[in-house]
Amino acid sequence: MTKKRNGLPRLPHLLGIEGLAPDTVSGLLDLSESYIGQNRSLDKRRDLLTGRTVINLFFENSTRTRTSFEVAAKRLGADVINMEVASSSVRKGETLLDTAMTLNAMLPDTLVVRHHESGAVNLLAQKMKCAVINAGDGQHEHPTQALLDALTIRRRRGKLEGLLVAICGDILHSRVARSNIHLLNIMGARVRVVGPPTLMPTDVDRMGVEVHFNMRTGLKDVDIVMMLRLQTERMQGTYVPSISEYFRFFGLDQEKLKVAKPDALIMHPGPMNRGVEIDSEVADDLDRSVIHEQVEMGVAVRMACLEALIGTRRNAPPDLTTGALL
Repeated sequence: MTKKRNGLPRLPHLLGIEGLAPDTVSGLLDLSESYIGQNRSLDKRRDLLTGRTVINLFFENSTRTRTSFEVAAKRLGADVINMEVASSSVRKGETLLDTAMTLNAMLPDTLVVRHHESGAVNLLAQKMKCAVINAGDGQHEHPTQALLDALTIRRRRGKLEGLLVAICGDILHSRVARSNIHLLNIMGARVRVVGPPTLMPTDVDRMGVEVHFNMRTGLKDVDIVMMLRLQTERMQGTYVPSISEYFRFFGLDQEKLKVAKPDALIMHPGPMNRGVEIDSEVADDLDRSVIHEQVEMGVAVRMACLEALIGTRRNAPPDLTTGALL
């Protein structure tokens, strides 16, 4: 059961969405809401995390996520260190666990980690004496992306329960898809995954989703269309005949969108490949596209996660026995 302090869900780490309780998800979304107004004001800074240290440790390149975490931490008053892995001791042969021991000695309060291997962040969390946030690990999870997507949807639709959401594209390689599937199922939405058979996980039948291999059937009457990037950097071998063929059958354009509900929202976690998974006319639709809103919600969500992890626990280190909820 999730323990709360001052009404906030208390988390030792945030490693994934899977296993979170509905009230924990709702609590994080509610807390995120409270930061939206602050972020839109002239004075965006609070002193909640003054004196605390957040380290961003990114083993994969990132613009949106790392910058978003940096902005979130600074707006809460924290000191932020961005570690450049390309020039760090990791490149000199230091192991992941040696890195953890080195960082422990610096006594940070939170470590935000992105890593190319699934499970690497969980391993770090077992060794660190501070809170750890998963900013994306391999093909496993990207929890804050799912939370910001959920916040964007809830603000536009007023709820998550009962909505029909289509997640389309490269499901196989997408940690964003996995985290969103977990969250949407937890919160009572219906989920469809749409894409070619070559880009579906082997365990897709056990993920609590409807599976479609055709965009026109997969998008029929949906409330939300969530497009995914074709992650060619994770592909070894041929998964699609060609980029043009992929766009023809699975790229989102106005023609395919006609079968969705007239007010269906269009989402994309970024970065977008225009003309590959989404057409520019659709991506830039001011009435239906919430892609830029997702970026804004990302800062609020990451502020909420930092508060839930360390803002309510001064002088109270997290339980390091597991990466699960206390």
